[in-house]
Amino acid sequence: MKIKIGNSEYFLPEKKENNEALLRDNPDWDMSRIVEKTGIFTRSISAPLQTALDLGVMAGNKLLETISHKEDIDLLILVTQSADYVLPTSACILQNKLGLSKECMAFDINLGCSGFIYALSVASSLIETGVATKGMIVCADTYTKYIDKSDRTCRPIFSDGASATLITRSDSDDTGPFIFGTDGSGYESLIVREGGAREPNVNVSSPLGSLEMNGIDVFLFTLNTVPSCVNTLLDRSNIKIEDIDLFIFHQASKLVFENLIRNLSLDSDKVFMNLQNVGNTVSASIPIALKDADSQGRLKNGDTIMLVGFGVGLSWGGTVVTWNNT
Repeated sequence: MKIKIGNSEYFLPEKKENNEALLRDNPDWDMSRIVEKTGIFTRSISAPLQTALDLGVMAGNKLLETISHKEDIDLLILVTQSADYVLPTSACILQNKLGLSKECMAFDINLGCSGFIYALSVASSLIETGVATKGMIVCADTYTKYIDKSDRTCRPIFSDGASATLITRSDSDDTGPFIFGTDGSGYESLIVREGGAREPNVNVSSPLGSLEMNGIDVFLFTLNTVPSCVNTLLDRSNIKIEDIDLFIFHQASKLVFENLIRNLSLDSDKVFMNLQNVGNTVSASIPIALKDADSQGRLKNGDTIMLVGFGVGLSWGGTVVTWNNT
């Protein structure tokens, strides 16, 4: 598709939670074993009254400071599973808070770890077909608000954060192909049951509901799905795995990275990982990793990048991008 990923910014809450804090709350946890699996040392925790929308506003404003003519933005996609309200859609509120034009279409995409890839595909389609001309994708989630302090599966992994990415038209085919997949039979593997129409009675001790994750099921899903996704993308792009200059996967955990590198026989130097002090920021993890990779000089114009998101749903998506951030 003739679009490109432009400027990108992100925002992480000020409060940081290190592994010593986890150990203080849970003295029986073997932190060395947990770190060996997660690879995460620090997570960002949103303030009690700070929502995903608030984080999205911070990231969006940082992005807007880097561009001119924000009135030209006519597409706003907010990817979140931590909406402020059941309705209205949080993207409409975000449009107003960012001071974007009233001629801007705005909508939410309720997806997690694969959400940025889905939003990139939607934005690409709308821009290439002329429905929109310049888009902003904001990814924001506050999963930590749904996690109990004694949850050894979720608490060491998930982090709050938001990203904002500009999507513009390009003169060359810089993005695609895209591939997607869904296995809804695994929906219970990562779920917040309370608060929706199916189970409206919210647990009093956890007003927003509790995040439940079957770590083994999600891990096996990843190992069964991502290698096939990567190989299919290579086939459809008519390129070889060695032609990829950098792989940016959803920042799930160190254990996931190690197994993907081994199963796909990847050069570890070509796999970007920044989860150590960022954590798993769900839908924002890929755009945050893209920003960090660019800031660290890991990307140069003309590089071929593979982006793959996978997780809650269960869903996955991937694409190949020619980096052209001029």
